[in-house]
Amino acid sequence: MTDSIVKGSCFCEAVAFEIELPTVFCGHCHCSMCRRPHGASFVTWTAVPPERLRITQGAGDIAVYRSSENGTRQFCRICGSQLFCQTELEFIDVTLASLHGPIDRDPEAHWYYDSRAEWTEVNDDLPKLGGEDGMQALDE
Repeated sequence: MTDSIVKGSCFCEAVAFEIELPTVFCGHCHCSMCRRPHGASFVTWTAVPPERLRITQGAGDIAVYRSSENGTRQFCRICGSQLFCQTELEFIDVTLASLHGPIDRDPEAHWYYDSRAEWTEVNDDLPKLGGEDGMQALDE
């Protein structure tokens, strides 16, 4: 059984936080706005309502970048670790890789799969979604 509190941090551990389960979702995002700041083929996100995310150390070391009209990203200003993404939705996305323990679900889908890096090939059985909102079924 997964604990109801999962701790996390940035790479240098200047910023520490915890989330309270349950999470809302978990999935891999292939959009360029996730790939570029992370320097990765895709980013795995989970999410919780904002009241279930608590910064326990280093709140002053969190930098905020408005990456789009409806999205704000937060990262450690010391080591650059990408940590959170807040959109107009009712929850805050948390990078799964920044958590120090398991959550209550496995990744459930690939979002924006049709805009993935051309050198990325995924061979799992998860749904591969795309389209304008990144959530439409793709014919592959």
